[in-house]
Amino acid sequence: MLSSEALDGLEARVDAWFRREAEANPMIAAVERGEPADRRWYVRVLGDQKDTFTLWFTLGQRTLQYETYVMPAPEENEADFYRHLLVRNLGLRGWSFAIGEESAVFLTGSTGVEALADDEALATELDRVLGSGWAYVEQCFRPALRIGFASKFP
Repeated sequence: MLSSEALDGLEARVDAWFRREAEANPMIAAVERGEPADRRWYVRVLGDQKDTFTLWFTLGQRTLQYETYVMPAPEENEADFYRHLLVRNLGLRGWSFAIGEESAVFLTGSTGVEALADDEALATELDRVLGSGWAYVEQCFRPALRIGFASKFP
């Protein structure tokens, strides 16, 4: 568990990394902060299969949690839809599909703050999380959409 001072320092380093990435990375449309006490970042990402989506990062004393909304609950083929997501979970690293409010589908994950020990480790881990989150949404969104909303596709 990080002390309050160590957590403040880590927050500043994470914030600086996101600011640099927002300027340098063309797939990032925007980075916004939550309420100061929340230690939260909202990273709006540009995709191909899903035009835009937001990755939420929340820094705690022990973990950096991250998640993104993928899509609403399926309108049809529920068993096939959820089976598809569970099978996809087997290939995901650091992320997993979850069902949230109103049965919406999310990708979620977390990493221990010890993985963010220095600037190099922090950059490596945040880049991995951002990149894999983007890749998993891109890989899974369209196939899941076609299963759960099949009648909407010709």
